[in-house]
Amino acid sequence: MELHTMRPSSRSRLRSARAFFGTVGAVCAGLVVALGFSTAAHAVPADPAAIEAQIDAAWNQLEPVLEQHNGVKVQLADNKAKADKLAEQIRPLQLQVDVAMSRISSISTRAYKNGNASPLNAILTSNEPTNLADQLALLDAMARNEQAQIADVTRAKAEYDAQKKPLDELVAKLAAQEAQLAADEKRLQDQITQFNKLRQDAYGTSAPLGNTRPAPCPATYDGSIGSKAAQIACGKIGRPYVFGAEGPSVFDCSGITKWAWAQATGGKVNLYHYTVTQFQNTKRVTRDQLRPGDLVFFFSDMHHMGMYVGDGWVVHAPQSGDVVRMVRMDVMPVSGLGRPG
Repeated sequence: MELHTMRPSSRSRLRSARAFFGTVGAVCAGLVVALGFSTAAHAVPADPAAIEAQIDAAWNQLEPVLEQHNGVKVQLADNKAKADKLAEQIRPLQLQVDVAMSRISSISTRAYKNGNASPLNAILTSNEPTNLADQLALLDAMARNEQAQIADVTRAKAEYDAQKKPLDELVAKLAAQEAQLAADEKRLQDQITQFNKLRQDAYGTSAPLGNTRPAPCPATYDGSIGSKAAQIACGKIGRPYVFGAEGPSVFDCSGITKWAWAQATGGKVNLYHYTVTQFQNTKRVTRDQLRPGDLVFFFSDMHHMGMYVGDGWVVHAPQSGDVVRMVRMDVMPVSGLGRPG
């Protein structure tokens, strides 16, 4: 991403299966592009500012891929939950089918075992024609009733099965895709390690962090849930960025907003660990309506985000090798604003 920090150098959630797998395909294609960066392709320049620019350029391609990876995991979990819910709905119907089939089976069993003791033999050996006709009619009516019950339940179960089948197929495909993404994630982590090595080549064992809290954080506190979320996020300034992390000690950009709001509300506000879904699931606000705790989304594809803490500042988790810090909201292009809750 561009200009994610205030360094002394250059930077100071079931859609359709078809639409979803188009997104997954884009993720995989993005991985190929992002993973094309290597230390061989980028010789280490002597100027630390040039190194920072190089890292920014590479990270600006990597972070959208990382966030899309988070989105795939969110959709996987969401669709698994939907499949589990349908399975719970189907289970009572299956029990009804089993019970009804058992009753029908018992009629057949009683009719053909134990010789003359069976109800069917008792009917068939009756010396009273009227009784025989009546009992045969009763047996036939009982069988028709059981069969009708089975047919009703089977139809209902078939309807649920029809609803569950595409979800089962989707979950199977998602699980396979997640396995592939896990392998790609390993390669992404290797790429991030290369980026961090560039910093070490420029600065030694660690890059200078600069002033991570250049202003009061949050700027104001009014006791609201948003202020509480902002205060919690501010309390994590200085914690390391780790791809895919959502606390309590390490975070990525959508992980810290998710964690802070969950902590502030006792889990009542449970944001997805994906920038785009967090934007979709929050209320739209304007700049003049911003207050601490609101979410700020950056870049046209919203691959980065932070939490507004007042007076034009946001707290965000910038990138690998950096830490949670405050930054001016307009240091990156703002593409959206949202309010959880």
